[in-house]
Amino acid sequence: MTPPSRSVEAAAGPALCAVPAGTGDRARREAAAWAVLETVPDPEVPALSLRDLGVVRDVSERDDGRLEVILTPTYSGCPATEVIAESVKAALEGEGLGPVAVTHRLAPAWTTDWISEAGRRRLREYGIAPPAHLAAGGSEQPIRVRPRNVVCPRCGSADTERLSAFGSTACKALHRCLACREPFEHFKPI
Repeated sequence: MTPPSRSVEAAAGPALCAVPAGTGDRARREAAAWAVLETVPDPEVPALSLRDLGVVRDVSERDDGRLEVILTPTYSGCPATEVIAESVKAALEGEGLGPVAVTHRLAPAWTTDWISEAGRRRLREYGIAPPAHLAAGGSEQPIRVRPRNVVCPRCGSADTERLSAFGSTACKALHRCLACREPFEHFKPI
């Protein structure tokens, strides 16, 4: 099922999720699940929900009654994969939407282009520079070892320098703003 509009607020919860009149129980259950998943935080960057991060790829009710959630980890060796799956199950079952089956799908591979605009805003607010879109305007962009024009999430200056290729996790690099002198992490585009 295609996810409902991102305008559904995380605080709304499943009971307030807008589902068109006349829609069946299956569609209501799937829409409620998408709303719940909007509230499940990423364990490594808790300012983002799993939906914001783009890890949740699909939600559908199977013929056996299980709610199947398709997850694509940020990379195949992600140490948080099991924690994420358990968090998804617990959140959905806690809202009475179980039973739940979680399926990991590695292809197509996750990309930072799947991070929502709200997720990019939340990263900045959390103090992490969001990645640039790799497929801006529909055209492919080269992956750079050193991304250009990393903007400071604190003051907005593009006068920054990379201090280390790795931050607190392998998906982030450590930078410093030369304008406000504050260090910050940059979520690497992949």
